Amino acid sequence: MKLSMAAVASLVLAFVAGTAGAVTFEVTNNASTTPGGQRFDVEYGADHAKQVLSEASSFIWNVFNQTGARAADRRPVDGGGAVTLVVVDDTDGGIASTSGSAIELSEGYVARFTGDLKAEVTGVLYHEATHVWQWGLQDYAAHWWVFEGVADFVRLKAGYAPAHWVAPGQGRSWDGGYDVTARFLDYCDSVIKPGFVGELNGKMKDSGYSDGYFVEILGRSVQDLWNDYKAKYGG
Repeated sequence: MKLSMAAVASLVLAFVAGTAGAVTFEVTNNASTTPGGQRFDVEYGADHAKQVLSEASSFIWNVFNQTGARAADRRPVDGGGAVTLVVVDDTDGGIASTSGSAIELSEGYVARFTGDLKAEVTGVLYHEATHVWQWGLQDYAAHWWVFEGVADFVRLKAGYAPAHWVAPGQGRSWDGGYDVTARFLDYCDSVIKPGFVGELNGKMKDSGYSDGYFVEILGRSVQDLWNDYKAKYGG
């Protein structure tokens, strides 16, 4: 969604952010007059969102093994070094999207969501923040399920998996994306080799995704691992 300068000037509610390392986090509500924008302000808040983005980024860096001396391995932040969240007046029925270091959250989704809004939005932000930091997105169109699966894996590991997600072992194929792929990646990372997802992310930096990375990191094909995963959980 393109935002006009007039809309930015009249509706922006901007907050100067704290930092996680040298990164700045900024939150803006460009839909503050809409039902979802108002609900965001009342039940979640820009200050809280800023804190969540900072905590999510630190969590993701740990998952990707990019802390301490490995901080230089992180994907660079666009522009002036800020990760931004904008609440937008979105009518296409979406939830959220990320482009580069810019996250957009749909006020429509906030307005119509029933349940624990704080837990839900936090989970969404962990997912979207993963897209900010993960490598290989130049290959997204060809292998979208990997990148969405990694993002949902991070959400799962952070403890924000919603109740409607598939259970471990469910799903028709590992490349189903989102929760199906996240559960499988969790099996590979927790049962087969801790730190697998971080290694997978690193390998995608220059060349995008390849099934061969499973063999390189885990010594087995992705299909063999999927078959064992299904057998383990009776899926």
